[in-house]
Parts: sequence; structure tokens; C-alpha cells
Amino acid sequence: MKITVIGAGNVGATTAFRLAEKQLARELVLLDVVEGIPQGKALDMYESGPVGLFDTKVTGSNDYADTANSDIVVITAGLPRKPGMSREDLLMMNAGIVREVTRRIMEHSKNPIIVVVSNPLDIMTFVAWKQSGLPKERVIGMAGVLDSARFRSFISMELGVSMQDVTACVLGGHGDAMVPVVKYTTVAGIPVADLIPAERIAELVERTRNGGAEIVNYLKQGSAFYAPAASVVEMVESIVLDRKRVLTCAVSLGGEYGIDKTFVGVPVKLGKNGVEQVYEIKLDQADLDLLQKSALIVDENCKMLEAPFT
Repeated sequence: MKITVIGAGNVGATTAFRLAEKQLARELVLLDVVEGIPQGKALDMYESGPVGLFDTKVTGSNDYADTANSDIVVITAGLPRKPGMSREDLLMMNAGIVREVTRRIMEHSKNPIIVVVSNPLDIMTFVAWKQSGLPKERVIGMAGVLDSARFRSFISMELGVSMQDVTACVLGGHGDAMVPVVKYTTVAGIPVADLIPAERIAELVERTRNGGAEIVNYLKQGSAFYAPAASVVEMVESIVLDRKRVLTCAVSLGGEYGIDKTFVGVPVKLGKNGVEQVYEIKLDQADLDLLQKSALIVDENCKMLEAPFT
């Protein structure tokens, strides 16, 4: 198994290190356009192997030739959000970056599974899919895993219970229009609505929607990277080990939820072939309306970018 991580910034480097520690690949390549940065970070990771007890070969590079024959490619390249900037503000800038990255990937790897992390995430996943020419099952956006993790952490904080007992479901686009579904959110199987007053749940839902912006505002420069990296690794682990995890990811729908040919976050089964099944869960009409509205926002942005592909 060979995994390449494109982008050696905070998200990419943290992702690469977690993948190396878990020994999910025999060979791991960290690639960046800035000379010396991926080489230095990769060497530092590799030198931690004797202490961290892993044998993953970690290589840093500026040359896409070193990514040849990758089984999985994680794209984190792009400009980060700054305070006051929405994910949509990044649209035009990062679309060009993701197109070029994907083109270069496909020059050296015939049939990789691509996991997209670059923002605005759902739209960049569409860009990578169109540019790659891969089946839609092999191009996946990391969205709902992170958003659900944030919702779970806030519920855990509110109740003072273990995060491991909290299960949450967050659908839709990875942005302000995401849809935390309270109906499918539980604590050890107990509906969260039985444990937290409705008005407080609404506040936690809103904090989840603004979870990324909250961290950006604290950091001033840069954006979240620990939780995004952990979310990517959970997805990659399910693919590499063929675990068949049911995780919420940004995928191209084919009529499910009344949405067609739009990348949006829904529950899917992830295995060695990428997306192996899309689950269409029963939603209340209000949540379904919000999901379709979220998908429409993604679709409108994607149409702005479609001209270069036609």
C-alpha cells in the first residue's frame, strides 16, 4: 500500500504523521510545492519511528514522479481560510490549485482513490472528480466525519460524558448550510433530545455549523488541523483495512434524497473500493429541505466552475 498526501501544511503534515503511526501504508509520500518543507517534515516523522514504534517509509518530495502508483491520494493543498472569510470565498483560488494537483496525480497513478480535504470541500471534491476522470466511487470528500466529530464533542462537553458514547449525524455541505440531524444523534443509544433541552441543542447545532470559523477566529492565522487530520485517517483506515465503516462523506449522489450529480455529505460504506454503498436514511421534511438546500448551494458553485471542463 502506497499513500500520498499532497500539501505539507498543518493538515497535510498531521495527516501524514497519523497515517505513518498507524502503519496504514508501507510507503508514504508527503508532497508540497515549497522546496525543503516536505523533505524536512518527512525526515522528522521517519526519525520518530524508533520511538513511535512504526516502520512506515516516509518520503518528502516536490516531484509528482515520486507519487507514482499511489493507491490512495489525500489532497490537502490550497489556501487556508482567514478570519471573516467563508469557504465559498476560497472557491476560485483553490479550484485552480486542485485542478492542477489532480492532473499531476493522474499522470503518475492510474486508478487511485482520492480523498479531498481542500476547501470549499464539496466543490473541490467535484473539481477533483471531473479532472481525474475516475469513477465517482473513488473520489471522496472529507466532510461529515469532521462535522459529526465536532457535534459529538460539543454534546460530550455539555453532558460531561465520554465522547465514545456519543453518536452524531451531520449531513449536507461542509459549510454554514450543513445539517446536524438531531433525530439520529444519540448518547449510548439514548436520543439526545431526551437529555438536552431543545433550545440548548439548537445552540450546539449552531456551534457545530460554525466550528471551523470558531477555530479560525482563535488562531488568527490558519485553520483547524488536528480534527480534520484525524477525520481523514478514520476514512483512510476504513479503505485500507476494508473495514466497511459507515461514515458521512461528501460523495456524488445519483437521485438519493432527491439530489442528483451533486457532491454532498451523506452516510456511506467505505471499503477497499472506496464508496461501496450510499445510505438513504429517512429524514423529517424539515431536515430533508435543509439537505436539498445545502446541495443546491454546492451545485450552484460547481456550475460556476464547469466551463473549463466542457
